[in-house]
Amino acid sequence: MSNVTTVAEARPDHPAVIFGNGETEISYGELERSSRRLAHMLRSLGVAPGDGIAVMVGNEPLFFDAYWAAMRLGIYFTPVNWHLQDAEVQYIVDNCDAKVFIASGDFAGVAGAAAKGVPESVIRLCNGGDIPGFRRLEDALADVPEDTELPDQLEGQTMLYSSGTTGFPKGVRSRLSGKPAGDPSMGIATRMSMEGLFGMSPDARYICPAPLYHAAPLAFTLAQHRLGNTAIVMRAFDPEEALRVIQDQQVTASQWVPTHFRRMLQLPSEVRERYDVSSLTVAIHAAAPCPIPIKRAMIDWWGPIIVEYYAGTEGGGTFIRSDEWLEHPGSVGRHWAGGTVHILDDEGVEILKAGTEGAIYFDAPEDAAARFRYHKDDSKTEQTYRGSRFTLGDIGYKDADDYLFLTDRKSNMIISGGANIYPQEVENHLASHAKVEDVAVIGVPNDDFGEEVKAVVIPRDRSEAGAALEQELIDYCREGIAHFKCPRSIDFVDELPRTETGKLVKRRLRDQYWADHDGRL
Repeated sequence: MSNVTTVAEARPDHPAVIFGNGETEISYGELERSSRRLAHMLRSLGVAPGDGIAVMVGNEPLFFDAYWAAMRLGIYFTPVNWHLQDAEVQYIVDNCDAKVFIASGDFAGVAGAAAKGVPESVIRLCNGGDIPGFRRLEDALADVPEDTELPDQLEGQTMLYSSGTTGFPKGVRSRLSGKPAGDPSMGIATRMSMEGLFGMSPDARYICPAPLYHAAPLAFTLAQHRLGNTAIVMRAFDPEEALRVIQDQQVTASQWVPTHFRRMLQLPSEVRERYDVSSLTVAIHAAAPCPIPIKRAMIDWWGPIIVEYYAGTEGGGTFIRSDEWLEHPGSVGRHWAGGTVHILDDEGVEILKAGTEGAIYFDAPEDAAARFRYHKDDSKTEQTYRGSRFTLGDIGYKDADDYLFLTDRKSNMIISGGANIYPQEVENHLASHAKVEDVAVIGVPNDDFGEEVKAVVIPRDRSEAGAALEQELIDYCREGIAHFKCPRSIDFVDELPRTETGKLVKRRLRDQYWADHDGRL
């Protein structure tokens, strides 16, 4: 199997997508016909190989139609986060050179406002509700036959944007393969990854609990179609409903972020024990650091089926299974293809001493033309590479057994009195305190030192927020790590700005504290 067409030919009635707990089901035959029809329509609008489409729709059938249409036309597919502000959406649609912008009526406000700022040449289509200035997708499809062959099909490519936690997101663009759609090599590579590395069983039933516009949910979900498996898609995450779907749909494989784990673990024990999740054979997680107590609790609950990887939209990465993690708690593993993870100092010299932190680098493809680039941002691209190696911007170290540990992102570094402080170490320590539900550590203004360390905490018991808990947490921090790294003060909040994948958007926190200053040092 290598794409929807080849699976539909062999198993037309097999379910490709199930939404929720069986509310809607789409077979491979149906997905083949609907995606091919959409591809015909896009061609009629002048979309040609090398062009792109931007798609802002929810976890709904149209997402899959648009994706597989792009994978037939040799074009770039860019999913747009519907939680963004209109200026951010406008930036992405314009920056990715979309020839067509498809939006759901559910997001009419932001899509309509964003579309006003993109070139007039961009064709605007809406679905499931009207958007001023957009043509209805159903009208555009009206003259397209429902079941007509599509000649000259080529493999497309996803063009994703970084999460934008430190500013406008950057488009990660790789070259198109030029291969015919459904080329067997695509299926072979997918099987090696999903089954060989991550341990999914053939004919897996995979659950996606997250928005499809994110890199991992998109990659893992659409990989199932390359293999002829069934993807079970939640329209929105709910912790108890996720357990119910796993049980009722006999889910065998899953992919999560630490926020999902945290919310499921917060369910009362009688609720968690109500559902049989024994059908699961693998639970994958990534996207954000997982506090050690959270991951240990999940392994205790679901067993040693939990695997973790570290990578980015740009590539990577590392991989670790439960048994390895229990021996190296907190690690994100070793290189997943048997290669080398490089730790470099500020001059780009490789650090060989175990336990010494530096910038994390991976080897890029030998063929320079095959390497990713940040679209229309040569400066950012050049900053990412050191020769034939690239970085995701993270800091970390390797232990004596070559297991990688993440310290933080370089962009989050706090410089206080000339000392470099990476907040993640502090966050990990505070997160292990029984009274902390969630925590972020940032640098805030200090007239003498430039910056000082502040923790922003969500307490498990909101009523305990106050001076006594603040001092208790500061003392706890000082017991475990160097005093200069510990927060001088702690603010208590009810919510932290996190993306759906659990990444902290620290710029939003920092902006609150730096608003009356000229800028950060």
